[in-house]
Amino acid sequence: MKRIRLKVMGMSYSQTQSGAYALLLIEENGTRRIPIIIGGFEAQAIVIKLENLEPPRPLTHDLFKKFADQFNIAVTEVMIHKLEDGVFFSQLVCNDGKNEYSIDSRTSDAVAIALRFGCPIYIDEEIMEKAQLTNSPAEAESETGAEQDNSHQQPGKFDTFSDDELFKMIDEAVKTEDYERAASIRDEIEKRRKKKK
Repeated sequence: MKRIRLKVMGMSYSQTQSGAYALLLIEENGTRRIPIIIGGFEAQAIVIKLENLEPPRPLTHDLFKKFADQFNIAVTEVMIHKLEDGVFFSQLVCNDGKNEYSIDSRTSDAVAIALRFGCPIYIDEEIMEKAQLTNSPAEAESETGAEQDNSHQQPGKFDTFSDDELFKMIDEAVKTEDYERAASIRDEIEKRRKKKK
């Protein structure tokens, strides 16, 4: 079984399911991408880690990491091993220093945990072939930009604030656990960074 290493490319609101998000994974040494539809809580857990935000209280995946650390258990990799009726199935490969264990997991949870442990995410080549998006790399770049620009609930609502004000607002949003607002502010900051390049 050939395995492909993946990395997180981005996240956007799902165009097909209301209240859901599309997590986009891309192969590490290539251009093939797979979209995975995930729920709001899982999207929040992934975005918080991607943006290095510190929630005032540990989220479920942070608690999992602390629990595993306390008992000297490492998650060494995530493996996306099955695709059935449009649903991806994953396993966490764990090691306690003596034994290796595989634990079934939802893919959204597995990615959130992989980000916290800094471990690789793999997918079976056959699943990658079935699930990959088929547009070209150039289209992928423009599509990703569109996803990021469309990720605001109200486009332009942060246009009038300075960068310093945005950074203060994002800190306040995290303190009050308003992660959706924090993600929207983050998107505005990213949009400005791209314009400056």
